[in-house]
Formats: sequence, structure tokens, C-alpha cells
Amino acid sequence: MSGLAPSADVGRVSVEVAIAWIDGATGRLETEWVALDRAWGRVLGEDIRAVAPIPREDCAALDGFAVSAAATIGAGAYNPMTIPGVALAAGAALPAGTDAVVPLDQAEPTDCGHLVVVEPAAPGVNVDRRGAAAAVGALLATAGTRLMPYHVGLLAAAGLACLPVVRRPRVRLAMAGALLSGEAADRPTGAGNGPMLRAAIARDGGDIAEASFAGAFAGADADLVLVVGGAGPRRDDGSAAALAAAGSLDIRGVALVPGETTGFGRTAAGTPAVLLPGPPAACLWGYELFAGRAIRQLGGREPGLPYHARRMMTARKIVSTIGTTEICPVRLCPAGEAEPIASFAEIGLMAAASADGFVIVPAASEGYPPGASVTAYFYG
Repeated sequence: MSGLAPSADVGRVSVEVAIAWIDGATGRLETEWVALDRAWGRVLGEDIRAVAPIPREDCAALDGFAVSAAATIGAGAYNPMTIPGVALAAGAALPAGTDAVVPLDQAEPTDCGHLVVVEPAAPGVNVDRRGAAAAVGALLATAGTRLMPYHVGLLAAAGLACLPVVRRPRVRLAMAGALLSGEAADRPTGAGNGPMLRAAIARDGGDIAEASFAGAFAGADADLVLVVGGAGPRRDDGSAAALAAAGSLDIRGVALVPGETTGFGRTAAGTPAVLLPGPPAACLWGYELFAGRAIRQLGGREPGLPYHARRMMTARKIVSTIGTTEICPVRLCPAGEAEPIASFAEIGLMAAASADGFVIVPAASEGYPPGASVTAYFYG
């Protein structure tokens, strides 16, 4: 698609062609180093291997007293023994000369730094041995891993202070608004597009730079440009005409409901640009299927939809039109079936707010009969 002339009058394409355009226009960004305490949620740019054993020393596996196991030989209920012991918190290194940990409730400390034990302790009991979790050179996390709190804890234990992560995509966001013929900038139906997109971009790991419509397609300081509104079929629709004049308009319209007027192209600097429809439901799905995919891919994340997918049966018939991919909201029935509810065309974003998830009906299908097996995506 990128071979089209900048001013080409391009027709609607399939969802698959539009996704292929996005995948061809975007790729994982470069790696940067950030402090460990700022790395949560970021995507690793390189494999991380242990540079020291984990743990680095023998340490207590629980709160208790570090002792020499040999000193406890012969201890019993009828033969309590008073021996040297050092109180330790879980994770603390064992002092020299100790090789076991007696739990707090199995010993009685005395006033002179000793403790009374009533049963013997085996060598190594309640001890995490040096290198037990990972030896030097062990793979701790692979490139492409999105860092969770437990990753941060493990890598902190490995002694790492900074991590190589994929740079966050810079997303330039602009609203066509009042430039649309006959449409006010504060049109109620589109008033939530900005907040909705800011939340979605943040979810997908992008950094937002607000821009005016006049400056949307200028400069080379963004990884992706998003413009909302003015992407309709009229030749004079604001954002489509502006992108064609500034760079290239490669795709104008997708066989998708909602989201038919989503457009794609490049700025003069070669930055990929996605034109999102003004109606909120269409804006949402133009973002989720295409713009969000671009951001997730740029940031090194899994580019697919960020929702849990599950195979299940339909409770009632799902109706769709052949030739158009349709997003159909569904509710999860108590019996575990997917039940269609009022469509996005009928109630707009309330279809998402009222649903548990959605089914994507491909363009080649006219829907699904009751009891059909479908893939449902769930918001929760």
C-alpha cells in the first residue's frame, strides 16, 4: 500500500490489509537504560543474566535463630540444650560458624545471647543456599518481557540498578475538531475521544504529545501521529486532505464496523499516521485494532488486542453483514455462553460499557447461529 501516490483516492480495504500496513510501518524501537525503580511495566530490550549467584550467600529462609547444627545434637524435650544463636530476619546472611536456622517458636532466647533448643537441627535446615535460585550466568528474564513487580524484585536481588528497556513510543495526538465542515469542536458525541485515547495510549505504553491540527503532520519528533476526525469519504474532509498534502494517504477507509473511515498514511518525515473517525465508537475501534497495535508494537509489547480471549458458545444468533468485519458486544451468561447485546451502531460506547467483551465477526461471515463456537475477548 505504501507505493500509492500521496494524493491517491484510495478505497476501503480489509481489516487484514490495514493490519498488514500497520505491521509494515512500525517495528520495535531502540533500547534505553532506566533505573530499576522506574522499570516496572516496561519491556526488556535485552536478555538479563545473573552476574552473581542468587542468593549471594547462604541466608535464612525464615525468621529465626542461626545456629551450628552440630551444637544441637542430643537436644530433646527431656534434654533441653543452651547453645549460641543469632536472631535473623528472613533473607539475612548466616553468620560465620552457623549452618541452620531454628524457627522463632522452636527456641527460647536467654539473657546472655544464647537460646534453649529442645530438638536437633539438621545442617542446612531453613537455609537458602548460595546460588540456589540462580547460578552465575543464569537467564533471569528474556528480551521482550514486560516487567512485573516480581521481575523487579528478582533483578534487585541480582544487584542490578539499571535495566535496558524498549523506549516508550512518542505519540502525537491532535483533534481535527472545528475544521470539519458543519462540525463544532465541542460536539457532544465526540467530547470523550481525547480522554478515551489518552487513557488507551497510556495503557499501551505510549507517551503523549498534544498537538494542534495545523502542526499534526509537521516535524520528525514522533513515532506515530494520531488525528481524530476529518477522516471521512469527502475529498475536503480535513485530516485526510491534510495528510495527503503533507505526505501520503495510503489507505482511506476500512471494511470495519464501527471504524469504517479509519485512514493510514505517512507524514513528509515518514512517520506513520493513523486518522481516527470522530464518532466515539468508531474512534475506539479504529484505535484498538490499528493505532493501539502500532503503539504496542513500537514499544515491544505483544501487538494483538490487550484482552483475554476465550473460546465459547453463542447463546443467541449473532448477525453481521458479509463483506465487513464487525465488532459485536457480548455479555457473559451464567451458563458460560456469549450473548449478543445492543450494537455499537445502536448505543455507541454504551455497547462497550454494558458488555463483558466482544466477538469479532470476519468479513466473510454473516454471523453465527446459536450454539456456534466463537472467540470472545473480555475486558476484565
